[in-house]
Amino acid sequence: MARITAGVCTSHVPAVGAAIDLGKTGDDYWKPVFAGYDFSKDWIRRETPDVIFLVYNDHATALDMRMIPTFAIGCAESFDPADEGWGPRPVPRVEGCPDLAWHIAQSVIQDDFDLTIINDMAVDHGLTVPLSLMFGQPEKWPCRVIPFPVNVVLYPPPSGQRCYNLGKALRKAIESFDEDLNVHVWGTGGMSHQLQGTRAGLINKEFDRQFLDRLLNDPEGLAKMPHIDYVREAGSEGIELVMWLIMRGAMKANARELHRFYHVPASNTAIGHVIYDNSV
Repeated sequence: MARITAGVCTSHVPAVGAAIDLGKTGDDYWKPVFAGYDFSKDWIRRETPDVIFLVYNDHATALDMRMIPTFAIGCAESFDPADEGWGPRPVPRVEGCPDLAWHIAQSVIQDDFDLTIINDMAVDHGLTVPLSLMFGQPEKWPCRVIPFPVNVVLYPPPSGQRCYNLGKALRKAIESFDEDLNVHVWGTGGMSHQLQGTRAGLINKEFDRQFLDRLLNDPEGLAKMPHIDYVREAGSEGIELVMWLIMRGAMKANARELHRFYHVPASNTAIGHVIYDNSV
């Protein structure tokens, strides 16, 4: 049977990907950011999964105003890198896991969560930056990836409660798959940041740190936080943090935090990162 052994959450700032691709990780500005992932790189070399279920948001690369599903799952054999802004990153093609992806789709939909199934989709920095932060710059990603885009761009996004409950349904789906697979669930995006308007550049360290504490110790309560609290306290793009609740819902209640990192700033954004051990 498949098993979820770990959960990972990290910000997916596009400038972080550019710093990696342009060889700037050792620059004075960027060095403290990447130092926070030294533990993570060592850990994942030892704990490389067979499959990563990677929750992220598309940035008008594969999805746009013509069609924006609340939850979607990539069921293809592979996914090419693409992006807005700097253009496609020079990273490997992402290899999918169709058998598990289709099984998850069937199980989760039967548990009353509507998913959009996508068989042809490019993946942008929301997905590839987390992979680069954890794996560096390999010629090939060392595991398969199931992309799971969530709409946190166009109002209305899903609630934290909906995302947390979806994580629970995801755990049920993965654990009922009859192939022996080691699976990680990753949540990405956030932390506090706002990219436009009179509050552009907003960062709320206190909110971010409380979120990290509650994600571990009070996920049931955190899931009840309404949209307006994210927007007020964490900025318009802070709503991306609901995607972390999908990861937390997929973990056991007593999952153990192995690593936590928080840094300000990184391209006018707060960087957050955690690793949970789900084998307890």
